Amino acid sequence: MIYSSGKYVYGRDMKYRKFGKLDWQVSALGFGAMRLPVLNGNQGQVDEAQVIKMIRYAVDHGVNYIDSAYGYHRGNSEIVIGKALQGDYRGKMKIATKLPCHEANSPKDFDRILNDQLKKLQTDKIDFYLLHHLNKLVWPKMRDMGILKWADSAIADGRIGYFGFSYHDSFETFQEIINAYDNWTLCQIQYNYMDEDIQAGTKGLEYAYKKGLAVVIMEPIKGGRIAVPPEKVAEIWANAPVQRTPQEWALRWVWNHPEVSAVLSGMSKMEHVIQNVALAEHSEPFNLTAGEITMIGKVRDTYRLLGPVSCTACRYCMPCPNGVEIPRILEFYNEAILFNDSDRRRRMYSDRHMLTDDQRADKCIKCGICLEKCPQKLPIPELLEKAHAYLTQK
Repeated sequence: MIYSSGKYVYGRDMKYRKFGKLDWQVSALGFGAMRLPVLNGNQGQVDEAQVIKMIRYAVDHGVNYIDSAYGYHRGNSEIVIGKALQGDYRGKMKIATKLPCHEANSPKDFDRILNDQLKKLQTDKIDFYLLHHLNKLVWPKMRDMGILKWADSAIADGRIGYFGFSYHDSFETFQEIINAYDNWTLCQIQYNYMDEDIQAGTKGLEYAYKKGLAVVIMEPIKGGRIAVPPEKVAEIWANAPVQRTPQEWALRWVWNHPEVSAVLSGMSKMEHVIQNVALAEHSEPFNLTAGEITMIGKVRDTYRLLGPVSCTACRYCMPCPNGVEIPRILEFYNEAILFNDSDRRRRMYSDRHMLTDDQRADKCIKCGICLEKCPQKLPIPELLEKAHAYLTQK
């Protein structure tokens, strides 16, 4: 039994929210299909039997949105989703997947990739189709190849329902992308209590919402990195007036924002699905007290103090006259150490879709202009040198 209460709709187990401008309610919890269980540690060998059980359990308990991408699990994520959603399950679950911008080098690739995805998903229509991993380097490439005109034609011929994008970059580029096209339906951003001021951040969340876009959240637990807190953070959680797991605090913080449409959780075990479905029963906006919000802010500040750089990503140091992407580099350096995430951050630092050669830290000429602008009085040229040495270690 589902009943309506204004903007939000509540079911016995799951809660639902309006999806942007659409006359459709999305489950507050979405199923992220990037971290599925695998066999023998092989990311390309998905445990299909287990995944099908997980997806169908989620559907049976009210989850109606699943998110994948062309490259997830070396192309096999979409295949297992197609198998899981056979029969009545397809009508109960909306599929979102993504066009890999780095693999699209000509307009001909758009149709080739989409048609391959339709085949793998065993469907004649993808409900929500997103450009994957847009940033200020990838966006002009896709725009100039005519992706927006192509999207209109793919919507018109029925192969996709609605068009959107996932995003990793600054608020300014995020705003530019939204303003470039009137037919965006949704965007997907990284957002959690550690990333209020990073990438699109709270400003991007609120901007997209005001523009009528549905906002889907990825990495609400920062890829699991804030699920197992260090001792000083664990002490704060232990002294909370209500005892919840770090995962629940993180999810509740995101759900607390009324601008959020759905929160994706990458689930790799059946117990994750069961736990998250249960947590979603308490996913209303404004679900945290003022005291709880203050406590989570204390957790965030404690994490930042534990990192090697106390950068708040205010971006006062930008633009760098020599083109160095100072806040992003310091973010990579900080998180590599703070969350024991060195391998991933080093890959991101060397990825030319994330940073060009001219934007990396070794291009700093120590002009000192950033030193005058930084409200934290950080020794930025020195930190950039340390970051580059760390992030380029083999």
